[in-house]
Amino acid sequence: MVEVQSTGHSWDGIEEYDNPLPRWWLWTFYATIIWAVGYVLAYPAIPLINGSTQGFIGTTPRDEVAVDIQRFADANAPIQQKLASVDLAEIRNDPELVNYTNNAGRAVFSTWCVQCHQAGGAGANGYPSLVDDDWLWGGTIDDIHTTILHGIRSPDDPDTRYSEMPRFGVDGLLDATQIDDVTNYVMSMSGLPHDAAKATAGQPVFAENCVACHGEDGTGDRAQGAPNLTNAVWLYNKGGAPDEATIRRIIHDGPFGVMPAWSKRLSEADIRAVAAYVHGLGGGE
Repeated sequence: MVEVQSTGHSWDGIEEYDNPLPRWWLWTFYATIIWAVGYVLAYPAIPLINGSTQGFIGTTPRDEVAVDIQRFADANAPIQQKLASVDLAEIRNDPELVNYTNNAGRAVFSTWCVQCHQAGGAGANGYPSLVDDDWLWGGTIDDIHTTILHGIRSPDDPDTRYSEMPRFGVDGLLDATQIDDVTNYVMSMSGLPHDAAKATAGQPVFAENCVACHGEDGTGDRAQGAPNLTNAVWLYNKGGAPDEATIRRIIHDGPFGVMPAWSKRLSEADIRAVAAYVHGLGGGE
């Protein structure tokens, strides 16, 4: 038996021997180095100032994905062309289009809409529910299509749906007492607990400042996106009726929600698909 020589290193009584690495380990190590060099030469790998080395193979996973995307786009082109040209109201009468919009519309919704409206379309505080029958701008498929196409108060679309609630408190249009009174009047309209005396004082304030949009009976105006104030559906308090402070804040600050116009980001077929999908969530008219 050959005695292994010491390296001469010793620490705390432990001596280091000059044992060579196993040959199989060394050859494996050398093979990985060769593989790495080959990979760097074959595939895009080394970053440069304006890009990277392209490699001998001349393709990338990104290119392969692009090919797959184009393949599916070509396969869907006929039905997308059909969807883009048919009358919106006729989509539900065509089983092929119904099947396609259910799937394509869900995909578009999951990519672009769930961030605000949530996965099931139930919305969140300040973001409308799409599954009930209360619609700010109308719930027909044509209304939904127009809303998606042009957005709401979208700054980059001249045809966007637009309305603006005044900032009654911020801009000094109403004083604190008037805001307090009209807050209680609004609460009385929907049957919420309120101060009857303040609600009575708030009625003329409402008549002078609010009926132009919300109507004399408070049921709103979809042409202006003015919500109904007499039901139990509240944009800024999902899951229940808002408290007095929330309504007072809305009147004082004036909400100004923005929905992007999707005409420059999605194709007409995609917009129609997601419009049909939203219309079918349960709240479409």
